[in-house]
Amino acid sequence: MLHQRIEAAQAGVVSLPEVIGAFSYALDITEGQPAGHCIRACWIGTRLGRMLGLAECERHDLHYMLLLKDLGCSSNSARICELYDADDRAFKQGYKTVGTGLAATLHFVFSRTAAEASFPQRAKAIAHILRNGGEIAQELITARCTRGSEIARTLRFSEAVCEGIYHLDEHWDGSGRPDGLMEATIPLPSRIALLAQVADVFHRHAGRTAAVEEVRRRAASWLDPELVRLFKRCVAQPGFWETLESPLVEQRVASDAPAVSLPVDEDYLDSIAAAFGQVVDAKSPYTAGHSRRVADLAATLGSSVGVPAGRIRWLRRAALLHDIGKLGVSNKILDKPGGLDDREWSEMRDHAVHTQAILGRIGALTDLAPVAAAHHERLDGAGYPLGLAQSQITLETRVITVCDFYDALTSDRPYRRNLATREALGIMAAQVGHALDERCFEALRACV
Repeated sequence: MLHQRIEAAQAGVVSLPEVIGAFSYALDITEGQPAGHCIRACWIGTRLGRMLGLAECERHDLHYMLLLKDLGCSSNSARICELYDADDRAFKQGYKTVGTGLAATLHFVFSRTAAEASFPQRAKAIAHILRNGGEIAQELITARCTRGSEIARTLRFSEAVCEGIYHLDEHWDGSGRPDGLMEATIPLPSRIALLAQVADVFHRHAGRTAAVEEVRRRAASWLDPELVRLFKRCVAQPGFWETLESPLVEQRVASDAPAVSLPVDEDYLDSIAAAFGQVVDAKSPYTAGHSRRVADLAATLGSSVGVPAGRIRWLRRAALLHDIGKLGVSNKILDKPGGLDDREWSEMRDHAVHTQAILGRIGALTDLAPVAAAHHERLDGAGYPLGLAQSQITLETRVITVCDFYDALTSDRPYRRNLATREALGIMAAQVGHALDERCFEALRACV
């Protein structure tokens, strides 16, 4: 399948379902969900769309809304970490398996809040949540839904897709957020997506029977009762579960995508890269704008160190996406004010592996993946994740490395203030020939 994707990319054929489907894996790791969650939710939801007899344009919107339902998921990660003093990814994953009752919700929140802190710290955090629980939930969900719908607009999707993402967490009985909509006032794509999400989460968590039972249990409270009835018919169809559980479900979802689609040209690929750069930068308050700044600087430096003019656009995309793997790192680590222990450092280093895995799924970006993922490799061979030798590190990677290093030093971090340009360049100069390429560094110094 990878060979087919590479051939398609070389032929200039770019599949929007494939590109968006592959990027949805980045959203899965941000939500702490097993890989392929959005893909499987899309499979479930589009089966319901077919049974409802939706027109092709409606099925098109539903398809992409399901793949991108979690597009705003990084926007509340830092806040969850701060409020609950917990690993945001584990917290999000666990919360989705909690029942609908107040007792179950409170038990989960209290057991996860500041679990490793002292008793006074735990008591203070829990008391704050008890006093302000409603406002906290509204804040977190509104941030997530608003950001997700905004990014969907930058990706040129229809208002139906954007509104579907915005209202994902509305409940049939009006108990949901952000607007407390009820019944048929909730957009149909949102109703379908919430059911599909519940079904996949509980299927992965506890199996087929648990998924069906949990969907049934939430009928007329969280979920549209008519959609629940259709879901029961869906799961009874031959091959439903087998496809959902198959490693080929991604291929089935992409091949079943409605023909109505946006043209994926070079400009649109740039827009997709920029959009997911925004998702990455929203993960932490300390990385706001980082991907865009690194990309802008890389494009400038690339031109001055001999990157061919026809490859500058490609380089800028790689720089925009170099940190996409950080979506798989907990904010407990990203925003930690002190040094990292061995376990935390190992998880942080894994972000480069995640970058390779996410971008490597996309035929149009296959050759970009190893270049972006190698931005922490060093000329002296002591870098990560592969410990590449100097001769194995491409010029484009060297450019991204220098730009990433400079922007990190001149931006605020949880463990230090931002450095002035002169101070940052002094630190970087000591790394020339070890971590940094001399020609790229000199180009940076001339630029800044």
